[in-house]
Amino acid sequence: MIDVLIVEDDFMVARIHRGFVNDVDGFRVVGTANCGEQAIAAVAELQPDLVLLDLYLPDMFGLEIIPRLRTAGHDCDVMVISAARESEAVRGAVRQGVVDYLLKPFDAEDLRTRLEQYAARRSNLYAAVVSGQSDVDRALARGAAPAAAPAALPKGMSVETAELIERELRAADGSLSAAECAARSGVSRVSARRYLEHFSVTGRAEVSLRYGQAGRPERRYSWLDV
Repeated sequence: MIDVLIVEDDFMVARIHRGFVNDVDGFRVVGTANCGEQAIAAVAELQPDLVLLDLYLPDMFGLEIIPRLRTAGHDCDVMVISAARESEAVRGAVRQGVVDYLLKPFDAEDLRTRLEQYAARRSNLYAAVVSGQSDVDRALARGAAPAAAPAALPKGMSVETAELIERELRAADGSLSAAECAARSGVSRVSARRYLEHFSVTGRAEVSLRYGQAGRPERRYSWLDV
């Protein structure tokens, strides 16, 4: 079981995040903190494996917490969950060795994917004996934020379709839903969403949520020129 501390100054958001985390197998929330000083004290008391860290806290910028935790001897992992989109914040998070950086707003599935990827990396790292360069590379990748550079396409996805979806996103005036992208590109809605999610995970597209009168929020995608 991976113990999680949530650091979030909005108690309603913290409650939502707690529900998201507790719904993922292998994870449990052991506590919450609403400011930096409280977070540092909570880590000392609860010894979590993972801290979900907001950056806009009332008493300090979230990244200031990490060196204080390290100085105190705490080796918990940190995943940033924040609305901070400034490039300096992202670079600072990478320098501090965060395991991931998830932008608000997001839905339960976004966080589930990141947590499951983290659990897999963590399991591989602790199970492995460093017998060669591949093990070292895997250990170093543990603390890396998602790369913004183009990534290899997963099995079953074609370069041609990926380029088609990319062109539609780039040409859009604003964001597109999977259905809108499918209609523009001529592919199925399922295929369009698969490529859009791939672009999102690899940092080439941004996801936003549009809330309607009822039902689940609509996921919308916009291209990131990085």
